[in-house]
Amino acid sequence: MLSTQEQLHIIKSGIDQLVPEADLVKKLDRGTPLTIKLGVDPTAPDLHLGHAVPLRKMRQFQDLGHNVTLIVGDGTALIGDPSGRNSTRPALTSEQIAANAKTYVDQAMKVLDPEKTTIAWNSTWLLSLDLKGLLEIASKFTVARIIERDDFSNRLANQEPISMHELLYPMMQAYDSVAIKADVEMGGRDQLFNLLAGRELMEKMNMEPQVALTLPLLEGTDGVRKMSKSYGNYIGLTDAPADMFGKVMSIPDELMVKYFRLASTLPVAEVDQIERDLASGALHPNKAKRLLAANIVTLYHSAEDAKEAEETFDRVFKEHEAPTDIEERSVKLEEDAEKGGVYLPKLLSEVGLATSSTDARHLIDGGGVKVNGEPVSPHAYFMPKSALDGSTVQVGKRRYVKIVGC
Repeated sequence: MLSTQEQLHIIKSGIDQLVPEADLVKKLDRGTPLTIKLGVDPTAPDLHLGHAVPLRKMRQFQDLGHNVTLIVGDGTALIGDPSGRNSTRPALTSEQIAANAKTYVDQAMKVLDPEKTTIAWNSTWLLSLDLKGLLEIASKFTVARIIERDDFSNRLANQEPISMHELLYPMMQAYDSVAIKADVEMGGRDQLFNLLAGRELMEKMNMEPQVALTLPLLEGTDGVRKMSKSYGNYIGLTDAPADMFGKVMSIPDELMVKYFRLASTLPVAEVDQIERDLASGALHPNKAKRLLAANIVTLYHSAEDAKEAEETFDRVFKEHEAPTDIEERSVKLEEDAEKGGVYLPKLLSEVGLATSSTDARHLIDGGGVKVNGEPVSPHAYFMPKSALDGSTVQVGKRRYVKIVGC
């Protein structure tokens, strides 16, 4: 096992906060494997690179010889994490939670080493709590402490309702740490309150408290907003190789090092060298970005897929040719009698080229949509059925769909 300082250098690479670092040093100095915890609520089935950031850090802990536990919050998902919310989350059914959890775990294992990963379901201990157990946990917290959370305090200030069951969420997540005797818990920077609640509960239950490690949010391909499907700036873990490669190549140069640290499989020492070479000019940004794109595609697909994706990228972007394997989508082309055409924004949404009709209108107005190579004019939302049936619709520089009317 590496020395404490060598491990710290790797652990701290790309992180946001480590609270308190001195406690982690003490734990590492013992030279025994630590228990690292990451809790995820399966509220959505598909993951993107932003979701995978803590998984990559978990993998680093695995490679350092520590034990990692991925807690599937099928119990806490019945409440729904209120972090960053200005309203109560809608409840999910047990069937939805189970389906989402399976997809999440399958995708997470593309990053984690399955042989070295413990998967735990917090319903195992949370749903077996009786009233006495629940009251014992709740007695360790004060109302004032729970209301310190920004999302709760903001909702109170704005006279927005807070359901009683939401107040239980940080207590239940904290109890997860007690249940597995966590040494370190990880989460996004918006999770710091929950992570510290776990530390507090462990102390009050006479256990050695965990260390809280938070990770920054990963900006999406626009380089501005956090990666999110709702913003259309995400790189999905199940994206096709060519699409994934092209999306990575589209990120701003200034985000490359952050992506290397948070999303790639390269060793920290190698990323340190890439950062120095980019700063000195010894490494061209395009070459570095190609290395990044190939690494990410290889992680979620294969080295062969990465090679083919780069060839596709060169053919489409350098030679200005359309890809040869354009996906065909059958869709009902309904013309509006008054407008005399098919509503293009709805069509783009239906075939997956836009997240919604609103998003599609923004793309059209920004000059980002072409039909058979011809740009669609801003505000030209209706197009004759005859012009669309059998056509190739392009959004941006790399996304193509062939429309087949049905």
